[in-house]
Amino acid sequence: MGVGDVPFLSPKRRKSAQIHEGEAAQIGKTAMEEGLLSVDKFSGGSQVYFMTHLHQDHTRGLGAAGGWRHGPLYCSPVTARLLPTRFPGIDASLIRPIAPGESAPLSLSSPTSGRIFSLHVTAIPALHCPGSLMYLFRGDLGCMLFTGDFRWELGCEEARSAKKALLEALAGDSVDVLYMDNTYCHPTLNFPPRHVVAEQIVNIIRAHPDHEVIIGVNNLGKEDLLLHISIALQTKIWVWPQRLLTVHLLGIDDNREIFTTDTSLTRVRAVPRYSLTIATLEALNTVCPTIGIMPSGIPWLWRSSEGQAKSSGKSPAKSITYGGQGSGIGTIETDYDPLSPPKLFEKHSYALPYSDHACFAELEDLMQTVRPSVVVGIVRTPSCYANPRHHFSHFFGDEVCADKAPVENSGHNGSLAPKRRPSGSRRRRMIKISRATFYRSRVTRKRKDFCGARITEPEEPIGVA
Repeated sequence: MGVGDVPFLSPKRRKSAQIHEGEAAQIGKTAMEEGLLSVDKFSGGSQVYFMTHLHQDHTRGLGAAGGWRHGPLYCSPVTARLLPTRFPGIDASLIRPIAPGESAPLSLSSPTSGRIFSLHVTAIPALHCPGSLMYLFRGDLGCMLFTGDFRWELGCEEARSAKKALLEALAGDSVDVLYMDNTYCHPTLNFPPRHVVAEQIVNIIRAHPDHEVIIGVNNLGKEDLLLHISIALQTKIWVWPQRLLTVHLLGIDDNREIFTTDTSLTRVRAVPRYSLTIATLEALNTVCPTIGIMPSGIPWLWRSSEGQAKSSGKSPAKSITYGGQGSGIGTIETDYDPLSPPKLFEKHSYALPYSDHACFAELEDLMQTVRPSVVVGIVRTPSCYANPRHHFSHFFGDEVCADKAPVENSGHNGSLAPKRRPSGSRRRRMIKISRATFYRSRVTRKRKDFCGARITEPEEPIGVA
């Protein structure tokens, strides 16, 4: 999640970082101005670009005046099919579809020295939304995994296949830097599998046979949930016109038996997430009985650390503290335990933890699988940063654990020494990470998000012993 024209009803986040490599990396060294490649960061300055998925928070810069002209853009075939509908000005000749499991060679040239860097990128299924990918980079720049937003549910066959694909792509190599979706990086944040929550939503709808039902969703994602509701209740689902186009481009419901834009054909409607509010529900209930359902890992009724209620919050709140050394501390009070049964928050509204982001147990499983030398959370709220190293210190040595969380880029860069590679490998690296400046803006009183990473040329050649 991140930048987009469509605001969300959850705490907003900024994801951005720059990676610099070289044995002689030192604190305070000037970063290279030019990038080699960028992930979910489309501000220019790189030679090749990668998009993890088409949620608007991961597409900042693509909609600039004149269309996208900065360089080749890798994405999944699904994303490539949807891109022209979201960004009509994009140059189609620059799109490079890469299917899950496929690899592509890259040859990048230093804009200053002319040095050539060779690497391979492999696309891994992220299972966040249709077309979502992780990217594994291996070669002269080391071994780096950028997860983007993902959810690999424990026990899920698709997740097992994705993990197998990742391990095969690693071929026994170790991950130097892991950029990880740390949206729910706290031990209290463990959610049921999506299919369990989907059935809970069906039961809520069944319990309100005389009510209209509105479900808050994004422009892309949660299609499986809507399909489950339609099949279980033998009903059509209303969606807005752009959403219907997306469904058809995904190859879902080609016979138009499930989704419709005719409100007279169904009492169940999927609406833009930002439009599902307490005020909207109260207004609708003056016309006919209506309930709202928000399927989201983060409760859509939450309280900030300053204690200003975002809802009436009649029920006791559960306090969760986020933070890490050097990152600031923030507290979010949630109105429910994600593992508890569905709960009515207001008179007409339900929120259920149907999450497309990995919960804590799934993050821990990924850490156990790849055991990176360095892990960087790609999610930062305006008030706090959930530092993965704080919660997964048992995967690292003392030196890495003691390192501070990435800080605002004010001219200070921190050096991190990754673990040694497995015996038989002669290369040793120092990896320097500088966190780009974090900033925020507002759209209809909701904070936008910013995301991405730019990988720049090593400041010094990588030494080979």
